[in-house]
Amino acid sequence: MLPLAVAIGVTSVVVGFLIGYLLSRKRVLLNLERAKGSAKDIIEEAKIEAEKLKMKAIKEGEEELKKIKREYQEELKKSRQEIKELEEKLLRREEKLMRREENLERKEEEVERRRRELDQEKRKVEEELKRAENMLMEIANLTPEQAKEMVLEEAKKKYEYDLAKMFKEMKEKYEGEAKNHAKWIVATAIQRYAADFTVENTISTVSLPSDDMKGRIIGREGRNIRMFEKLTGASLIIDDTPEVVVISCMNPLRREIAKLTLEMLVADGRIHPARIEEMYDKAKAEIMSMVKEAGQEAVLEVGINGLHPELINLLGRLKFRTSYGQNVLQHSVEVAHIAGMMAAELGLDVKKVKRGALLHDIGKAVDHEVEGSHAIIGGELARRYRERPEIVNMIQCHHGEVEPRTPEAILVAAADAISASRPGARRETLEMYIKRIEKLEEIASSFKHVEKAYAIQAGRELRIMVESDKVDDAMAEKLAYDIAKKIEEEVEYPGQLKITVIREKRIVAYAK
Repeated sequence: MLPLAVAIGVTSVVVGFLIGYLLSRKRVLLNLERAKGSAKDIIEEAKIEAEKLKMKAIKEGEEELKKIKREYQEELKKSRQEIKELEEKLLRREEKLMRREENLERKEEEVERRRRELDQEKRKVEEELKRAENMLMEIANLTPEQAKEMVLEEAKKKYEYDLAKMFKEMKEKYEGEAKNHAKWIVATAIQRYAADFTVENTISTVSLPSDDMKGRIIGREGRNIRMFEKLTGASLIIDDTPEVVVISCMNPLRREIAKLTLEMLVADGRIHPARIEEMYDKAKAEIMSMVKEAGQEAVLEVGINGLHPELINLLGRLKFRTSYGQNVLQHSVEVAHIAGMMAAELGLDVKKVKRGALLHDIGKAVDHEVEGSHAIIGGELARRYRERPEIVNMIQCHHGEVEPRTPEAILVAAADAISASRPGARRETLEMYIKRIEKLEEIASSFKHVEKAYAIQAGRELRIMVESDKVDDAMAEKLAYDIAKKIEEEVEYPGQLKITVIREKRIVAYAK
């Protein structure tokens, strides 16, 4: 019985397992069918969505393409419009050039026509002149050269008188008021300023305690004097003059350093090459300090500021420079004061005038080392140290080498002439003075109808006697002007020169 029950139980279990397996398989197959249906639906939906996206992308692409096409067409239209405008502009310019070319051709034809007419007129005039010359030679029995000379002489006499008369009328018309006003301004400036000058020599002397010192200065085999001259650049002149040594040098600053060096050596008593070098360094430092101080004092006295330190040092060097015996630094200060006063009277820029006037001779501080006119050199120095162009022009034009650009520049030149020409300001050698006097009288005597010429007032006035029967008042005015211009071109002289033309008529009668 037991095996049957087991068999039934096993069979029940197997049957139950089979039924469960079948049921499970059926469920799996149903789920699989359902899954396949869902996948098909998803695939269909995906295809539909993809189709929609594709259509949307195509639509957006078409719209973007249309937009790009429209922009391109607009840009193309704009470019075509610009090209059309340029073509029209080029056409108009071409038409304009063609019209201008036509005008030029017409003008050339007109010029050619006028030239032919002028040639014809010229031939007619030449024929008339030739006929007139032939008639003149027949009448006067003169050669062509004689006739030409006579005609030119008559024309010269006629127009010379007319020119002299015109010159006199213009001079009387325009000079009156301006001359009086200028005299008043200059006189006022001179009266308000006065300065003293110390006239300095071109050589310096040093006193010695005894003549024995001369031998010590020379040294064994001349080594001391050679070292002294090598360091200072100055020459020592030791002659028979008792207890005196002369120092000679073209550069006044070097001469002053050499003088101070020698004075310090004489006071010390120890004179040998090493000591000479030591004293030279001390003297140079002391003189440079004096130079700086002198420049600063001049700037403070004139009342200007903002000068470059190098310009101040150059101004100080002018303390040791003289021109015709006139101290250049004192002269510069005087010119600055006079120019400032005249500028104040005329309502011009006083500070600017003073600045240019103080610096007007700055080129003399270096003209021993640099070639050229001190006015041009001074202007270049001022430009290098960043002075304004109008200040540079004041410096360069004060001797007429450059044209003045401002009224202030003319005032500086006038003040310079005033300072240099006042009595006692300058001196010159006897030989130069005599040559200048002779040159003045020679120039005046070279003019026609001048009988005698005399330079008077130390060469500051030239009096000219003319033939009164051949020179009238108008011709005398013209003669004085011509002589003055020729003297300005050929003679160098300090200050101003007065030209006086005198017409004298003497009538003599005798009573018996």
